[in-house]
Amino acid sequence: MEEFLIKNTTREQREQIVKDSLGYCDLGCDEGGAAYGYDMYQPYIDGEKELEEITREFQASYIKDMEREERGGCGFGRF
Repeated sequence: MEEFLIKNTTREQREQIVKDSLGYCDLGCDEGGAAYGYDMYQPYIDGEKELEEITREFQASYIKDMEREERGGCGFGRF
């Protein structure tokens, strides 16, 4: 995975890595960055955050949202 680190890639390579991993070309999107999830990886493309950091932050927010759903609500429909 070291090959994907910011220090080992150019901006153009990082952009292509993101496009390839999201299936960007398969979706038929134009070059405007309209592919689902593309914006989430902009800090990686810009050389600000590693992919691992972005993934960790996303997972943390997802888990936090799940915990909130389990604790929240009025309990209607729960038996």
